[in-house]
Amino acid sequence: MLALTACGGSQAVAPVGSYKPYSKKSNKPIKAPTVYNVKKGDTLFSISWRYGYDHKTLAKINKIKSPYTIYVGQKLRFKSSQSSTRKTTVSKKTTTKKSTVNKQTPTTSSNKKLTWRWPTSGKIISTYSKSAAGRKGIDIAGRSGQKIVAAAAGKVVYSGNGLPRYGNLLIIKHNDVYLSAYAHNKTLLVKEGQFVKSGQKIALLGRSGTQSNQLHFEIRRNGKPVDPVRFLPKK
Repeated sequence: MLALTACGGSQAVAPVGSYKPYSKKSNKPIKAPTVYNVKKGDTLFSISWRYGYDHKTLAKINKIKSPYTIYVGQKLRFKSSQSSTRKTTVSKKTTTKKSTVNKQTPTTSSNKKLTWRWPTSGKIISTYSKSAAGRKGIDIAGRSGQKIVAAAAGKVVYSGNGLPRYGNLLIIKHNDVYLSAYAHNKTLLVKEGQFVKSGQKIALLGRSGTQSNQLHFEIRRNGKPVDPVRFLPKK
């Protein structure tokens, strides 16, 4: 698994950046549960990220409106129930009518084209792969304490270490389509709910959740990983 295997010892590190969490026993992907019980430190975005879901889809299934507040002990479903489907069909006329009324509403500025920048400097030691588990982003080698910056402006929707193998992790929501993640940090410098500018210092590079100093960086479009290099400026 390239940079995420034993860089400083004999014990391999489980894959990071996969669609789903991995079983400690079999090291195989675990399917999203039918019902997930929200734990302390969870956000709708971190739960969606863990299971490879679009946060908007998960919010819609569970009838959670923006800003997507959830609470400890809340039960989240990953599939719509039959009653929900029936209710959607019944109210289809009303929804269509409302859409027609608001047809001339301009697109929000949050969905304008994004200008991306590199989150840190350094050599890429692991590239993105659509098929290989654990390579849903890129790994950039660096020095401990090196500056990590926001790759684009947005809102911090997760700041913590509750996702296995990511270590100290930040997730930034840039608009309704794109999210970016910054893993293995030594120190997190921004909090959930905070708005950050493109290029703003958000963390210090480290080795939490891995065995060498590096940044694991991902971009997800509608919940699915895409190759970050396609979006970042050429060096």
